[in-house]
Amino acid sequence: MRINNTSALVTGGASGLGEATVRALTAKGAVCTIFDRDEPRAKALAEELGGDTGYVAGDVGDEEVVAAAVARAAESGAFRITVNCAGIGWAQRTIGREGEPHDYNAFKTVVNVNLIGTFNVMRLAAGAMARSEPLEDGERGVIVNTASVAAFEGQIGQISYSASKGGIVGMTVPAARDLSPVGIRVNTIAPGLMDTPLLGLLPEEARQALGAGVLFPKRLGYPAEFAQLVCSIAENAYLNGETIRLDGGLRMPPK
Repeated sequence: MRINNTSALVTGGASGLGEATVRALTAKGAVCTIFDRDEPRAKALAEELGGDTGYVAGDVGDEEVVAAAVARAAESGAFRITVNCAGIGWAQRTIGREGEPHDYNAFKTVVNVNLIGTFNVMRLAAGAMARSEPLEDGERGVIVNTASVAAFEGQIGQISYSASKGGIVGMTVPAARDLSPVGIRVNTIAPGLMDTPLLGLLPEEARQALGAGVLFPKRLGYPAEFAQLVCSIAENAYLNGETIRLDGGLRMPPK
């Protein structure tokens, strides 16, 4: 697929991995719809990029707002690319030091945003993509979801986050199979330690220590590298049903 002259929807698109993806897709000629809870940041990025770049503010679990974002993307051109970057984290052990159980509502919230929110966007976007005209090889679009290496090697205190990201990995193959009759591919990226705003809050010494644990290169990953992989997945029509680790060879220790 050629990214030029396509329309793309990016959730979590106002910062971090999502922002880098919006910038990369726009640079390749796509018209992006930024979907994010942070309306001021989404608006500022859309205004900076200019052109037909737009935004919709809301939560990925809100059916009506996501439907509006999908409709905006579908009206902006040939809607062929959806990238799910929206997500949250939570750190808590299954039981605490005094035996207190994990916060039940916190677990549900993380799963609702990361896993169910991803599914909500995927199903609505796929419905719109399926109505588009196919390309010469029958392809109509591509969906790229974001998991994490925590889906495979969740650390102590990551049970809710790992469950949500493991679910995204688990959806990849059945979603690709479900959508194959209409020519929509589904792939997942599982990033390792990326230099996002969340890790940016850590002291430089702590950031260096995290990077030192990566096999090679010994540093945090750049959001632009994530965005580069998104573009490669979109452009390579034979990539389908795959979960790709983007982690510099990192294998997470227990803590």
